[in-house]
Amino acid sequence: MRYSALTKRIAGDGAAAWQIHDRALELIEQGVDVLLLSIGDPDFDTPQPIVQACIDSLLAGDTHYPSVRGSRGLRNSIANRHRRRSGQAVDADHVIVLPGAQCAVYSVAQCLLDPGDEVIVAEPMYVTYEGVFGACAAKVVPVAVRPENGFRVDPADVAALITPKTRAIVLNSPNNPSGASLPLMVWQELASLCVRHDLWLISDEVYSDLLYEGEHISPASLPGMAERTATINSLSKSHAMSGWRVGWVIGPKPLAEHLVHLSLCMLFGIPDFIQNAAQLALDEDLPEVALMREEYRQRRDLVCASLNDCPGIRPIRPDGGMFVMIDVRQTGLCAQSFAERLLEGYGVSVLAGEAFGPSAAGHIRMGLVVDQLKLADACQRIALCAADLLEARRA
Repeated sequence: MRYSALTKRIAGDGAAAWQIHDRALELIEQGVDVLLLSIGDPDFDTPQPIVQACIDSLLAGDTHYPSVRGSRGLRNSIANRHRRRSGQAVDADHVIVLPGAQCAVYSVAQCLLDPGDEVIVAEPMYVTYEGVFGACAAKVVPVAVRPENGFRVDPADVAALITPKTRAIVLNSPNNPSGASLPLMVWQELASLCVRHDLWLISDEVYSDLLYEGEHISPASLPGMAERTATINSLSKSHAMSGWRVGWVIGPKPLAEHLVHLSLCMLFGIPDFIQNAAQLALDEDLPEVALMREEYRQRRDLVCASLNDCPGIRPIRPDGGMFVMIDVRQTGLCAQSFAERLLEGYGVSVLAGEAFGPSAAGHIRMGLVVDQLKLADACQRIALCAADLLEARRA
């Protein structure tokens, strides 16, 4: 039987990147000792007040069709939070709630991009971006970055890639996988490019609450950017709510209306009991959230300190996020081969940098998603794997 051309556009290297993670899950099912560091799923439980709010909402009978654009209460909370943090003047009518940031990126792409449009994406890029933009038959134009520069994008490199077909720029700060964040001066230069060339900016800010160095800048707050920026965020990382599927888009009101129409024919909103819990998560100053953030920072510091002087490998200290990129090029293996050897021989599951784009070639992405004791164990195994490879090369 014949399948649509879409099925080819949503597959590819990005989808294949998860094969090593799937292999790790197989080994775990077989009883093999594997430290699973290949996916950005927080290991913390969702804070209890959020869970209780969901239970209370269920018991209250909030199980009927929800508002397609999201409840006004939740959208108000999202707008208030964004306004306090960025200074951008937004209200509930600029917000639409969607099931996770992944769905939000996909929905925005469908509303902004036509077949043949070019979208400039800074790499290393999140592995699903390829399929997301491929789904609307847009062409991804990657912006190469340099590990030596902390994987930070250079506006001059972006400018060099703009053509008459360019429709949007996509930036993720702090970045997944690198953890790199962009300072104000860089954002200002990028904003100038967007205004000058009449481009959309899709700003993926899901790791904005997990920034340890510097200040998070929401680019929609810069002059001339509110009407051309789609800001995407979620509670998955900051509140350990990855399985709840709560994300949102903040953008100009016409974009919000288009997203409502798309949601009508695809999603029809997310359950009210989840929205009510999400509203509490945003409205309450929960101490658990600050504790999780501090724990991630300590895990980052532990990994960088543990691996900093290990022969054959070099950690690249991230500004934020929940991953550390590790340069393994001196071992003589490509990142995919190193990751496969690390999993099969040493019981540590990580993703290969090549899956995120050529700029991350020769690097592996290590998730900070287990406790510090297990992370220390993982670091020892990674160091041992590198040492064994170096010894084999000398033999």
